Amino acid sequence: MVRYPEGDSREIEHGLKVNQMVDLNGNPLALPLATAKTIVYRVWKVTTSEERKCEQITYDLELVTRPELETFSGAMRSRTSGGRQRCS
Repeated sequence: MVRYPEGDSREIEHGLKVNQMVDLNGNPLALPLATAKTIVYRVWKVTTSEERKCEQITYDLELVTRPELETFSGAMRSRTSGGRQRCS
């Protein structure tokens, strides 16, 4: 199960690792990201609990900020040209 910062949770069928980047559905993302305009979470804590012989693994997520996402994006733009390129 993944637990979002807002407190919501969702069941997932696969395991995750600490510091792994995931999308809104808890699916792992491949780096570099195509764009920084994406909602991305990072696994920051993994806990395991056992109730009635059933093991529950919970992956706590944190939201990755836009400036940090830009470091993982393959489509970084130049800040000096406002994202535009001038050709002659």
